[in-house]
Amino acid sequence: MMAQIQQEDKQNLGAKKFNMWIFIFTSFLLFMGFMSGFIVYVGGRGHALQVLLPNAFIYSTIVLTLSSLTLIMAKKAAKGLQLAQQRLYLWLTLFLGIAFLALQINAWLVLIKMQVFFSNPNAARSFIYVFSGIHFLHVIAGLLVLLNTVLATYRNIPQVKNIFKIEMASIFWHFLDIMWICLYVFLLLNQN
Repeated sequence: MMAQIQQEDKQNLGAKKFNMWIFIFTSFLLFMGFMSGFIVYVGGRGHALQVLLPNAFIYSTIVLTLSSLTLIMAKKAAKGLQLAQQRLYLWLTLFLGIAFLALQINAWLVLIKMQVFFSNPNAARSFIYVFSGIHFLHVIAGLLVLLNTVLATYRNIPQVKNIFKIEMASIFWHFLDIMWICLYVFLLLNQN
C-alpha cells in the first residue's frame, strides 16, 4: 500500500514539473511574440524608442539576480537539511522579489515624468510597458509560488517535498530572471 502511494505521489510530482515547463515554454513564446511585434513595428515604420531607460531598471535587474542567488542558497540549504537557513534564504528571495516590483513601479513613474506614456503616437514606447508589465505579472505569480514554498517549510511535510517545491520555484524564478535580463538588454539595444 505504501509503495503504491509513493508511486502515485512520484507520478503526480512529475506531472507538476512537466506542467511547469509547459507554462514556461508558453510564457517564453508570449514574450518572443511581443519582441517580434516590436521588431516589426520599429522596422516597418522607422520608429524607435527614442528614450533613455530609467536607472531603476538596472537596479531591478541587480535585485532580481541577487534573488536568484538567494534561491540557489535556499535549495542548497534544503538539500543539506538546514531548515533555518532554507527559510532565511527563501524569505530573502521573497523580499528581493518584492523589491524588484517596487523598482519596476519606480521605473514606470520615472517614465511618466519623462512624458513616456503607455498610449502615445510612437507605439514603440508602449512596448516598454508591455514588456515590463507582463513580466511584472509573472513576478507576482512567482512570488506566490515562493510564498507557498516558504510556508511549506513551516508545515510538517517530508523534506523531499520541500526540496521539490524549491525546485519548482527555482525553475520558475530563474526563468523570470533570465527573461527579464533578455528583455532589459533588448530594450537597451533599442533605446535610440
